[in-house]
Amino acid sequence: MKSFMPNNLLLAMLLSVTSQAMASNHAHWEYSGDKGPENWGALSDEFSVCASGKNQSPVNLTRMVEGELPELLMQYRAGGHEVVNNGHTVQINYAAGDSITVNGKKFELKQFHFHAPSENTIDGKSFPMEAHFVHADKAGNLAVLAVMFEQGRPSAELEKAWSNMPQKAGNKVSLGNKVDANALLPQDHAYYRFNGSLTTPPCSEGVSWFVMKQSVEASKDQIAKFSRTMSHANNRPVQPLNARMVIK
Repeated sequence: MKSFMPNNLLLAMLLSVTSQAMASNHAHWEYSGDKGPENWGALSDEFSVCASGKNQSPVNLTRMVEGELPELLMQYRAGGHEVVNNGHTVQINYAAGDSITVNGKKFELKQFHFHAPSENTIDGKSFPMEAHFVHADKAGNLAVLAVMFEQGRPSAELEKAWSNMPQKAGNKVSLGNKVDANALLPQDHAYYRFNGSLTTPPCSEGVSWFVMKQSVEASKDQIAKFSRTMSHANNRPVQPLNARMVIK
């Protein structure tokens, strides 16, 4: 699948950790109003694929087809060492060395972040919150592992970051008690697979998506704390599947 900018530049933009840094080099965007999702493609030439792309994310996962999906081999340790409020999401940056391997291809975990409500939907069902675990291979190709959160029991692992969550955009806090990505995943690692894009500008395509079939839980208070901190919904509306297939 064609990428719309060099992979290393795409990765650098994705891993920007402050809204100030993003604004200094790229057009400012938001989740509503004149700079909201429906207008992202017109804000900058760099964002044009947000409007013109045919393989955009998120999607409503439907019309699934049966396929022999390879096992996701996860090698995660407790490496979430920093929590950042970048104005668009709350992001946990991960120490180097943790990865997933699929079909013999290794992707290193760079960070994970959250959206409320969920960006992807499954057969039309939206979830209160969704986590995106962002990985990159040595060439800068991206793979995102998505996990849906249902309202339920508190997540002890999530609380390690939530108790240190910066309330002001641009702030970050080092975590003495590192977050373990393993503890935020469902026990069953069965997943859906589709080809897509970044869900935020520049919306670049060529991203491999793996959406966990089984959801995990977070408490009503934990979900509400994230939403209050963001002060707005931070989910891009679902995009057309077009000719793509969702494999299950």
